[in-house]
Amino acid sequence: MNAFWERVATTDDRLVVWFGRHSALELAFFLAWADRLGERPYYIVDVTGLPLPSNRPDGSPAFSTGAPAVSIMPEYLLRPLLGNERQVTAQETAEARWQWRRLRAENAPFRVVTPTGLVSAPVDHFDHVLMEGVTSEWRKVARIVGDTLGLNYEPYRQVGDIMLLGRVVALIDQGKLLAEGDPWDMHTCRVRLPH
Repeated sequence: MNAFWERVATTDDRLVVWFGRHSALELAFFLAWADRLGERPYYIVDVTGLPLPSNRPDGSPAFSTGAPAVSIMPEYLLRPLLGNERQVTAQETAEARWQWRRLRAENAPFRVVTPTGLVSAPVDHFDHVLMEGVTSEWRKVARIVGDTLGLNYEPYRQVGDIMLLGRVVALIDQGKLLAEGDPWDMHTCRVRLPH
């Protein structure tokens, strides 16, 4: 990360940030970017809610109302956005910097997207959803994590699989789940309720 920020700070290249406000990870990155760059000019491509007409690789028409995250958009939907970046305004920069500083001061384990933007969340924020996927029968951790990802995907992309896996391991450590196998290996480990 230090090498990345050093390169951003020292380059004379035109800087363009691509992100979606419905992705907790991408929105957090944008806010951190705004805080780091301060008054330095840069451009953004915000895919949030953009209608993205395009063609699929086979040539058939495709239409999207905007993906929650640039990171999951296929290249054929990103290509039409090249050259559509806009310069971020001073007000947007000030607002983003304020939000990022507030979030950093709160120092919460998670940050999640809401209709009003990114907010702090406690470490157990996703535990209830993880626990809903667990029964008295053995289930692979990968399935529980995958199901939880699916439930936290629309309309916002909230969390990644590694963070959820960490929470499953914490629930095992707390005695709320029983594990069969190495809990850090989600593809082979199975869990169930202790009762």
